[in-house]
Amino acid sequence: MSDKHNEKVWASMIQNVQLKTGKPLEEWIEIINKQPFTRTSDKVTYLRKEFGIGQGYAGLLIYHAKLAMEASPDTPEQLVDKQYSGKEELKPIYDKLIGIVRKFGDDVEISPKQSYVSLSRNTQFAMLTPASKIRFEVILKLKDQEPRGVLEALPTPGMCTHRIKLGTLEDVTKEVIDWMRLAYEKAE
Repeated sequence: MSDKHNEKVWASMIQNVQLKTGKPLEEWIEIINKQPFTRTSDKVTYLRKEFGIGQGYAGLLIYHAKLAMEASPDTPEQLVDKQYSGKEELKPIYDKLIGIVRKFGDDVEISPKQSYVSLSRNTQFAMLTPASKIRFEVILKLKDQEPRGVLEALPTPGMCTHRIKLGTLEDVTKEVIDWMRLAYEKAE
């Protein structure tokens, strides 16, 4: 197929996205970019399961969400500030966890995104996100780990497999730190 044909198909799909899905493209971009998924396949699975979006429209929506995210002129600090706008009471949890993770090793990479902060070593091992106004989530990559204690399995695991829900600063316990350290160590 020619590039002109592909452009026409995508232009038609963009015009029809609201008719087919019930939401405008801008709303889909916001929905996708608020999710903690980093892999395209996880985003496609999410859109298909949660909204019944077909493969073609999922690809279109994910592509435009990625373009919107890449166009973001925000600094890492601004991205974090935006994440906690209206969720200010959760910011001390984030600050404490970042301080702890920095002590794991000088190889920790902290990368704020639109809706979460990615923590990686050689590979991503965790994501920190204010999931709602009252709940903070630590999302971890702990393959083959049985959930126990505060660690619960993600309902639809992708690259990350588990999460820990926190509500207050006091919820940042030794158990939480130990799970995060284990994810860090497995990311060698």
